[in-house]
Amino acid sequence: MFVKQPLIDWQSRYEELACRAAHPLINEFYQAGIVAMDTPISDVEFVAMDFETTGLNSDQDDIVSIGLVPFNWQRIFCNKSKYWILKPAQNLAEESIVIHGITHSEIENAPDLSALIEQLFMKLRGKVVVVHYQAIERPFLANALLKRIGEGVQFAVVDTMELERRALSMRRGFIGKLFGEKLGSLRLADCRTRYNLPNYAAHNAMTDALATAELLQAQLSYHYRSDTPIHQLWI
Repeated sequence: MFVKQPLIDWQSRYEELACRAAHPLINEFYQAGIVAMDTPISDVEFVAMDFETTGLNSDQDDIVSIGLVPFNWQRIFCNKSKYWILKPAQNLAEESIVIHGITHSEIENAPDLSALIEQLFMKLRGKVVVVHYQAIERPFLANALLKRIGEGVQFAVVDTMELERRALSMRRGFIGKLFGEKLGSLRLADCRTRYNLPNYAAHNAMTDALATAELLQAQLSYHYRSDTPIHQLWI
């Protein structure tokens, strides 16, 4: 069992945010609420989310594709997954094309995120979002919405990278920390290897969302009890 994390009551936070939300879709998202912080992880509905972007600066860059995969403690619902290619607000840089493989021709007739906001929030509503490295999805979605509808969004996240960092820190122990022993790679593929999960090609939003969902299931199985309250995972 890991060191107890600070309590975050996302249920109450959603209620507070709903009172301040101006845009109807944002308000509906908060109004739908989220599970109480003491809910056992075996009772939580998750949705893995991954973005491919034009770069790494959420203030300047934009989202090119979104992958969503709903799942729970035991099952992944691939038939309810969703994948969108989007037309970003700025031109694709050649460096980003090399990474995610989405070309100019693929985005030429793709919709802007503004046309898909309602569908996106329908998929996220009431669920705990799971990502690998929350410093991408959280700020990119907030800023992308801010530019389009004048309002960003906050949401509860379980970060599989952070969970792996905790697991590796526990395994390293005090002596390892004292002598500067390195934790090991926190890349998605390397984290999956530790749990004998199959190797997937990287930098496709749908594949990476699926890979993240599978990784969380493995992490929960290895490191947590089914009655662990969700507040020990989310941030």
